[in-house]
Amino acid sequence: MREPLRVLIADDELLARKRLARLLAALPDVSVCGEAVDGDSVLAAVRAGGVDVVLLDIHMPGLSGLDAMALLPQGGPHVIFCTAHAEHAVNAFEHGAVDYVLKPVEAARLQKALERARARQPVPAQAATPAARAKNAAVPPPAAGGTGGGMGSAFARLPIPTRQGLVLVSPDAISHASLEDELVTVFTTQGDFLTDFTLNELADKLPAEHFHRVHRRALLNLAHVTRLEPLETGGYLARTARGHSVEVSRQSARELRRMLGLRKGAEDEG
Repeated sequence: MREPLRVLIADDELLARKRLARLLAALPDVSVCGEAVDGDSVLAAVRAGGVDVVLLDIHMPGLSGLDAMALLPQGGPHVIFCTAHAEHAVNAFEHGAVDYVLKPVEAARLQKALERARARQPVPAQAATPAARAKNAAVPPPAAGGTGGGMGSAFARLPIPTRQGLVLVSPDAISHASLEDELVTVFTTQGDFLTDFTLNELADKLPAEHFHRVHRRALLNLAHVTRLEPLETGGYLARTARGHSVEVSRQSARELRRMLGLRKGAEDEG
């Protein structure tokens, strides 16, 4: 018999919470461990423990569902968004959501999403097969330090002070940072934020395997680049998934070609 998934229902609408509770009650190996009406109560419930999965709405009073997810602790519960707003799906998956279910939520669709969450649950040591235990034992623990600077693990957040408060941003959510008129802007899937960090300071804080100083005025996360357009200068214009353009200098373009295993251009011979 499988351990039941402990599910927290988070929605500011009473009818939506009741519908989800009714659907969950009919599913095997699932138990409702609580309900939350806003982002703050979600975080409080998660801190209290005993939550495996959060069924999370996007629009709630105070913190949005995406904001609340960004503040969940390392190793926290899996998140399944249940919302009427399809336009946030890409952002949700970029933040690590297990699934994105549109309202009105149907039983079969909800069960499929929960099975996806269950598949990501760690297998208890006493329940694991010998093969699974051997596989887990072969996986080395994460390194204590990041390859770039002080971010540490992949779950670390970069704190960015703003007028609305301190924004905690996952490095994976940052597409690039640029210097304009002596001010640095950090571009993320959560929005764009002015910061007092210099580009050198950001480069030291972010994972070096993803972030590259491609120009004296730009730092770029290659994971967000969808296209590199050649320029007459020998550089590139990098296009990000959100539609931004970042200039890549000629020297940085050479390094990118080497990294990507591309054939040398004529400008590389000079």
